[in-house]
Amino acid sequence: MYDDGLRSRSTGRRTKRRTDTDTIAATPTAQTKPRYMYSQSITRTHRTAFVFLIDGSGSMSEQITYNAVTRSKAEVVAEITNHLLFELIERARREEGVRDYYDIAVMSYSGDDRISSLLPDGREMMSVEELSHCEPMMSSRTIECRMPDGSIALREIPTQRWIASIAEGQTPMYEALLRTRQLLADWCSRIDNAASFPPVVFNITDGEATDCAEEDILTVANDHTGFSVFFPSEEEMRYPNRYARLLYDSSSVMPDIFNTPIREVKGMWSLPPFRGMSFNASPVNLLTMLNIGSISVKTE
Repeated sequence: MYDDGLRSRSTGRRTKRRTDTDTIAATPTAQTKPRYMYSQSITRTHRTAFVFLIDGSGSMSEQITYNAVTRSKAEVVAEITNHLLFELIERARREEGVRDYYDIAVMSYSGDDRISSLLPDGREMMSVEELSHCEPMMSSRTIECRMPDGSIALREIPTQRWIASIAEGQTPMYEALLRTRQLLADWCSRIDNAASFPPVVFNITDGEATDCAEEDILTVANDHTGFSVFFPSEEEMRYPNRYARLLYDSSSVMPDIFNTPIREVKGMWSLPPFRGMSFNASPVNLLTMLNIGSISVKTE
């Protein structure tokens, strides 16, 4: 994801163009590490990092339906992210406790170039072991349950919450990507991380950046409606949608290790290479994509 020749930031502001539902770009940082390193098992001596960038702009207050309940996009994304944080902690848990397999960063971008960490105490990045020691807030979420007679009932279950939803202001995506680039440049430069599984970046947004031009997004990302696409191949991108193509061009080719779980979801008819993005994604697709990108790796 890194390029010393990054262009200077565009000073012009743009009006955000929203899509119908969440748009996701998942970017494994393949440009800085050899692709064979994606077969590297994650251990306490060969760690990795997961970075979640979450659009917290005003348009994320738009209402959508998820699990038969109508809520804002921001609330749904926060719930899914909290669920994934729980899964990441449990995946690292062993008999002796949570092993220090990876670092985690969760940042929101909103307002006027405001990039803020959503982790406890505003920490920019913390290990999964540290996160496991932070006492989360408790809340509830609604799930659908099938009754013995075949009917569907709604049930509230307790859930842990580390981050809260945000929906205000504009979409300073470019600033968020710049912050992530520096964060992961520092992470990758550490000797202990030289042979690690490459970091993975998820950018969750429902529209265009308002703080840059398209070429700026392409530069920093490559350096680090009526239809939807999900882990698309080149053949699936042959339609006239400028923003979907921008996401495609700024997202990474998924490493071979992810091809099998992607094909299991899309169908075995689908053929790689796949790009790590989704356009007009449903909340279910969002959860699936985050799971594939973060949990399909091997830990030892």
